[in-house]
Amino acid sequence: MLNKLPFSLLIVLCLTLGLAPFQPEPHVWQKLSMLMSGELNKIIDIFDLFMHGAPWLLLFAKLVMMFKSSPRD
Repeated sequence: MLNKLPFSLLIVLCLTLGLAPFQPEPHVWQKLSMLMSGELNKIIDIFDLFMHGAPWLLLFAKLVMMFKSSPRD
């Protein structure tokens, strides 16, 4: 299923949903900061991290699969 997702769609999702809202800082960055500082304890914040982080995880997984399946010289 991941192979069927085009890179262009994943990049658009990362730049829109993955970074929105852009001001004062990207939401995913804010939630990751909360996670690192131990402040990510509300269910809505965890859900928010998942929703804003999902496009980035899909893009990363697709890149890993692409590099693993590329022929070695």
